[in-house]
Amino acid sequence: MGQIVRRRDGTGEVVMAKLSEEDIRKLLSEPTAARREDVARKVAAVHADGELSDSERRLAEDIFRLMLRDAEVRVRSALAEALKDNPGVPSDVARTLARDVVPVATPILEFSEVLTDEDLIEIVRAQTGAAQEAVARRRTISAELGETIVRHGAEGAVATVVGNPGAELGEKSLLTAIDRFPASETVQAGVIARPVLPVKVSERLVSVVSDRLRTQLVKRPDVPAGLALDLALAGRERAVIGLVDPSRAEDPDELIDVLYAARRLTPTILFRALCIGDRGFFDRGISRLAGVALMNAQRLIDDPGRKGLERLLQTARIPDALAHAMMTAIDVAREMQYDGRPGDRIRYRSTLIERVLTQVEGIDSDNLDYLISRLASGDRAA
Repeated sequence: MGQIVRRRDGTGEVVMAKLSEEDIRKLLSEPTAARREDVARKVAAVHADGELSDSERRLAEDIFRLMLRDAEVRVRSALAEALKDNPGVPSDVARTLARDVVPVATPILEFSEVLTDEDLIEIVRAQTGAAQEAVARRRTISAELGETIVRHGAEGAVATVVGNPGAELGEKSLLTAIDRFPASETVQAGVIARPVLPVKVSERLVSVVSDRLRTQLVKRPDVPAGLALDLALAGRERAVIGLVDPSRAEDPDELIDVLYAARRLTPTILFRALCIGDRGFFDRGISRLAGVALMNAQRLIDDPGRKGLERLLQTARIPDALAHAMMTAIDVAREMQYDGRPGDRIRYRSTLIERVLTQVEGIDSDNLDYLISRLASGDRAA
């Protein structure tokens, strides 16, 4: 006795009619894969409609199970694609498709709501590469599943999950992602773009973030001001002492714009930039704060009589004590030159800091600590 499978397409024509089990066997033994693909799509569409009787539904599901054994990947792929959004798919069918080869498994791993967290965690632990990435792209990802991907996933999967706003990732998982792939810009970029960035994660990023992404992190309003200051200066310092290919270094004008827009272009950051030998950054920053064209600001800065520089610093509203320190640092820098030998940039910076520390009175404790720390880092690098 046959089963009645009723479905009409957009024109009202009957797509499938009376099928017996013998009919189904013949249908599935069609010599062309294209015909069997068509069967997979049509039966899946009928099943998804939800209008089948119990016996009709069981028959459709038996067809799915027969198709799981089809030798042609394209047929199984068509079945997986057709079933990926169907919440009524039997769990054994979904699990089998999810463990198939990548072209078959991907739509189920990424979209199927039939798979449980337990299923997905097991797959992430057992599979690699594309299968893990498919799981990492799911619309929502629980904390437990997210942590599993971060701990066991390949770099691409970890980058995908940290960049997925639907993934529930706590501080511990984000730190693990950074520590596992400290040189990965794709992982760093995903972490930086997270809706919420815990302070400890920001602190960890300070030490590993690439120069290209440093400005993106500084832009975030939830990054503490002190960390933003450290980030901005770290990138500039690396450029000044020659640790960064100039073509990959952050654009100082872009960094100035970001800091100014975030109200983080402070006298402190400009003074510290001076002390590490970054006149280019100082000139651009003081020009922006004073509202003076860069070329005019540089003329005032280079005025040997100091009067022009004093007026410029007053216009930029630099506190008196720090203005005096800046003028002294500029005087010291004028007297110095690179020696042309290997490591001269680091020696130049260290000598500049030493002279500023000995010639400038009244440096506040925070800036004093910063200069001493940079001096120590220069000694280690020498």
